[in-house]
Amino acid sequence: MKFSTISASLMATLALAAPTPTVNEVADIAQIAKRASITDVGTGYASQNGGTTGGAGGTTTTVSTYAQFTAAVAGTAKKVVILSGAITETADQVKIGSNTSLIGKNSGAKLTGFGVIVKSGTNVIIRNIAIAKVLADNGDAIGVQLSTNVWIDHVDVSSDQDHDKDYYDGLLDFTHAADFVTVSNSYIHDHWKASLVGHSDSNSAEDTGHLRVTYNNNYWNNINSRAPSIRFGTGHIFNSYFNEVADGINTRDGAQVLVESNTFVDSKKPLYSTDEGYAVESDNDFGTGSNEALAGTLTSVPYSYSKLGSGAVKAAVVGTAGNTLSF
Repeated sequence: MKFSTISASLMATLALAAPTPTVNEVADIAQIAKRASITDVGTGYASQNGGTTGGAGGTTTTVSTYAQFTAAVAGTAKKVVILSGAITETADQVKIGSNTSLIGKNSGAKLTGFGVIVKSGTNVIIRNIAIAKVLADNGDAIGVQLSTNVWIDHVDVSSDQDHDKDYYDGLLDFTHAADFVTVSNSYIHDHWKASLVGHSDSNSAEDTGHLRVTYNNNYWNNINSRAPSIRFGTGHIFNSYFNEVADGINTRDGAQVLVESNTFVDSKKPLYSTDEGYAVESDNDFGTGSNEALAGTLTSVPYSYSKLGSGAVKAAVVGTAGNTLSF
């Protein structure tokens, strides 16, 4: 961090098991979340394995068209790509090269009809961007495959539930041994199958020992399932608000998940196991649902973080999560 004002995403890494903040402290967090710097670094699992700095120190390019966008994010040289407005295009996912920071300048930064993918790469930051209505034939809104150290922060990803569940693909899918990934401060909404970690029950040989993912301070709203679904990997989910999420956190195929300081409203299955997935939970408000996961062994993670407390999550997350920053 190279500036004195602390962002909300960094605050989530400062002190393990800190006291639950007061209402005034939560309000202060929300105000701080409006300010950010392109030199911010990845938190959660994205802070491990050498850290995630993206393109800090490289060239800076501002883009506003599809052609400019695709050209600017390519290659492995250090670079900061600033999206200054909305781009609509029906197209396959655009590959983001290693050592890249993709930053939305403000809340108007939006991609419609196409998503992005980090494939066989490393050290990528995707921040303050909305992505909507990516058709299944064109891939996920944001995908990570065979890559390490990806920080996805303050994004708004969505489609709709007006079509068949397979009309769109995933919003946030991490597959093929993706590792050291964090999704923070994001608004994930209006979708059938939101976020998948590990794409197949038969892919254990590639995925086992990888797929370490943090989800924190996110607002999940109007989701049918996969919030998230985790195979084989290690997940840490905390400080998040789940509203009308039918099937929430699904731990499966030997995954170990630590679930803390979350609130679920109108969720049929907030936390459950499939095929011997495991979870440890504490300070969660499951609403009318319950914890149906097998008891796991993951009780700590290798980074510092602060828990808001389930009672304070809604006030801290709703209205702050999503592409609400300004650069």
